[in-house]
Amino acid sequence: MKPDRPLKLAVTLGDPAGIGPEVVLKALGSPVEAASVTIIGSRTILQQTYDTLRSLHSPSALADPETLDIIDIAPDSKWGEIVPGTGNAASGAASFAYLESAIARTLAGEFSAIVTGPISKTCWQAAGYNYPGQTELLAEKARSHRFGMLFAAKSPHSNTLLVVLLATTHLPLRQVPDALNPKLLSEKLELLVECLREDFGLEKPKIAVSGLNPHSGENGKLGTEEQDWMIPWLETQRTRFEQVQLDGPIPPDTLWVKPGQAWYGLTEKAHDAYLAMYHDQGLIPVKLMAFDRAVNTTIGLPFVRTSPDHGTAFDIVGAGIADASSMKAALQLAAELANRRTSVKLGRSIDK
Repeated sequence: MKPDRPLKLAVTLGDPAGIGPEVVLKALGSPVEAASVTIIGSRTILQQTYDTLRSLHSPSALADPETLDIIDIAPDSKWGEIVPGTGNAASGAASFAYLESAIARTLAGEFSAIVTGPISKTCWQAAGYNYPGQTELLAEKARSHRFGMLFAAKSPHSNTLLVVLLATTHLPLRQVPDALNPKLLSEKLELLVECLREDFGLEKPKIAVSGLNPHSGENGKLGTEEQDWMIPWLETQRTRFEQVQLDGPIPPDTLWVKPGQAWYGLTEKAHDAYLAMYHDQGLIPVKLMAFDRAVNTTIGLPFVRTSPDHGTAFDIVGAGIADASSMKAALQLAAELANRRTSVKLGRSIDK
């Protein structure tokens, strides 16, 4: 069942001194299917970026700012000067204001999803905003106590969908073992199962759970977390989620062999999703396979949120060479997920 009208996506520019304005204009050079788009940011910076790209004779199709729906966030005199290619407190304050506006408007029902441009955490901190990233601000404003950072990418070689959820996110590596426990993993697994069912339509998903230690501890010789609690925890989750195939804890060094082969069409994919224990354990393979097309998705929010899986790239601002593939993928995935959620809600209301 499809919604009666196109869903509305809010797109933030991210750090205005970074490549966010460029990839937004390039990504919107072609329409987003089944959704209308509103940009939240600076009309002036978008126009300046457009003029620069036109002067460079960019081969990419560009959206003309004159034709775009833009909610213009006026700069605050306290911010200071925003300099393209140079992230600072001013650009950090601007990107924070763009996201705050998008969240408030989405919670008020104006939009169904938010697609966020890349921000600089250093610039946020310089502006006085001490959040680990956009994910944590989104969760706080939405009052979501259960949330997760999930990455999705569709292979151009095999059409395989790679889905990876991180159990822990922006933590120093030495803190990861202390942060992991059965309660945390139960929460993340529950979120992942809900996401696969409601957002991706998988009623009986197959999920691979990574070990923490080399060779998943090798029977306690290389770490005891697997023996002490991860293996017993997995047994309880298999009982809890009877319709879900749970495999693990799989040694981290071999976990990514089959998804890598499936990505390049060498074999059928073995799992629908992967639960990684920490940031680099999940993101190194994602970026190795899908750096130009992976999408960062926050799950557990009352609305859809996606983002391109790359940073601000201050060093290439103004050169016209930023790749918009990940932003295009983020826009399209946001539209697909938001439409699916709306259809599910409509179906439930009719059933009642």
